[in-house]
Amino acid sequence: MEILIITGLSGGGKSRAASYLEDIGYYTVDNLPAEMMVKFADFCAGSSGRYDRVALVYDVRSGEPTDILIETLERLKASGVNCRMLFLEAAPEVIIKRYKETRRRHPLAADTDSLEEAVKKERAMMAPVKERADFVIDTSRTSTAQLRGELLRLFGQEGEKGGMTVSVTSFGFKYGLPLEADLVFDVRFMPNPFYMEDLRPRTGLDQAVADYVFHFPQTQDYMRRLEDLLAFSLPLYAEEGKTSLTIAVGCTGGHHRSVAVTHALAGFIHGLGYQVLENHRDMTRGG
Repeated sequence: MEILIITGLSGGGKSRAASYLEDIGYYTVDNLPAEMMVKFADFCAGSSGRYDRVALVYDVRSGEPTDILIETLERLKASGVNCRMLFLEAAPEVIIKRYKETRRRHPLAADTDSLEEAVKKERAMMAPVKERADFVIDTSRTSTAQLRGELLRLFGQEGEKGGMTVSVTSFGFKYGLPLEADLVFDVRFMPNPFYMEDLRPRTGLDQAVADYVFHFPQTQDYMRRLEDLLAFSLPLYAEEGKTSLTIAVGCTGGHHRSVAVTHALAGFIHGLGYQVLENHRDMTRGG
């Protein structure tokens, strides 16, 4: 079991980091007091693998002395838990600017006379925690895509492609475009199995139909070019921070050509290391 404690300065990017870690498979809990972390770890250990990767967000909102967090970290490590700590911070002027833009109240505002004083006080309070952190990220000049990429580099599992799920769906143009599609490919130029009497009642998932569709040189050339495009562009979408991408492939009725191409693309994209969902919207529709 792995536990990652996300802590740092208010306005440093903890919530955003937690959401990105959730995208790559962590179970996240926000604002968990340090005194409850050991009990929570015991609960996760008895969950039969359901909570193997956990991220716990901790900050000054708990109202606890920071030495309790440090003691908890040592107790977890001593118990054999793979426990690490990530500390996120930013320059004081950047944090002040972020709070002014969001108009949120700083957790220590009630105990200080100004936002600047609250930021300064928190930095001093969290200094011992920062010293014990396994990873420190300064988000002052870090874009959201850069932060996500750094978290993936540090905590992503081998072969993980940015936590992005790619949905590939076939459809028939006669029934309209899928509204959720990010990319649409029209394969109506391919020879149509509909006009082969023995293939007409079948679908693109049948090997005979697929063999017919991919037998033609123009289809083979198109697939090579399409695979090159996706191999180039999918990593760029992942780097930009997309967590899901929907690719739609259409033919006239959504029974034959689009189904065969969608099935082939789903296998290709899975081979690139992405999570893939395959769907055939209109395959069973008549008419």
